[in-house]
Amino acid sequence: MKKLFAGILSVMLVFALSGCESTANPPDDPQSSQSSETQSEAAGPTSSSDDETSANSTPNETPSDDGKTLVVVYSASGNTKAIADYIVSATGADLFEITPTEPYTSDDLNWTDPDSRVSREHDDESLRDVELTTTTVDNWAEYDTVFIGYPIWWGIAAWPTNSFVKANDFSGKTVIPFCTSSTSGLGSSGTLLAEEAGTGNWLEGQRFQSRADESTVKEWIDSLGL
Repeated sequence: MKKLFAGILSVMLVFALSGCESTANPPDDPQSSQSSETQSEAAGPTSSSDDETSANSTPNETPSDDGKTLVVVYSASGNTKAIADYIVSATGADLFEITPTEPYTSDDLNWTDPDSRVSREHDDESLRDVELTTTTVDNWAEYDTVFIGYPIWWGIAAWPTNSFVKANDFSGKTVIPFCTSSTSGLGSSGTLLAEEAGTGNWLEGQRFQSRADESTVKEWIDSLGL
């Protein structure tokens, strides 16, 4: 009986901890039947998930074989950075990290708190113009192919990504978005970034589950024919 009671307590503890983690990041599925403020299941990039990818999100043409490749990434909790590292490993690309001047803390990312930074930015679009430590990439003109990675926040690219995109000229470059989420697909996030940029050949891109493994990412890279 004592063993049975201990087992029940262990299961309850696991569920309690899971519930705590679920509020750590902004939701990535605001189009669900419940509002983002009342969702009971986490959809943020640190939620536990399997390693499947969205199979129907593939680029519509092959990038150029000439020139250098750059991976640009904004990662709030490390999941998107892991995908970026896999892409760098598979392609030999250079890496540029988007870094807010005022980094997001765990409290900032607590979307269940209406007074948290990310909740205020979600409610007031004028607050989403996030200042970055730099938007300048050394030898930017040498890159013909640019991967841009980000987590999904409320169905769109995490807005620090916008600040980088708006500050750079993508003329003559093939741009391939990739994102991480637990439930949402790529959606219109890449299209909206392309509109912000106004230049460049933006492909459809790819969405990955938050904890996709390296082999999954490499399989996608191989399909691009880089």
